[in-house]
Amino acid sequence: MIATREPGGAPGAEEIRKLLVEGDPQRWDALSEALLVVAARRNHLTATVWPALERGQWVLCDRFADSTLAYQGSAGGVPQDELRRLHRLIAGDFAPDLTFILDLPVTEGLARAGKRAGGETRFERKGAEFHEKLRQGFLEIARAEPQRCLIIDATKPVAEVHQAVLTALRERLKTTV
Repeated sequence: MIATREPGGAPGAEEIRKLLVEGDPQRWDALSEALLVVAARRNHLTATVWPALERGQWVLCDRFADSTLAYQGSAGGVPQDELRRLHRLIAGDFAPDLTFILDLPVTEGLARAGKRAGGETRFERKGAEFHEKLRQGFLEIARAEPQRCLIIDATKPVAEVHQAVLTALRERLKTTV
């Protein structure tokens, strides 16, 4: 298994990540962000994800195309159908087998993010209204695709969240991990 992330997960994608997650919150409009994210995603897929899958490895990715739909679509205002077309352009029909959406009230999520060290705070500084739209966007995706998406209550202690993820993984993918 490999663990990776978006934006990022490959050398070129990591460079694009810095443009997206650092700096002034108004640095890019939502469409510019989407274009940067899909460029990073293409590099991530071709350099990391697809080669790992071809080797028979599992790929665990922190964020993927649903994040673009939620961040740049639901919260940023870019039409969802346009974002889906961009994804199809760079990835075809490729999609995750299972997606976990760790749900948390906005105030709690922002408080947790504020405790993290580092300069990747651009999105966190977009404010509560942005993050509420973001949360609702993720929940809408989960409701629309319940066969692929599972909402996990992230207000629970870390051990309980971890166990809920493992249980769902075993049940949904019929595996013994």
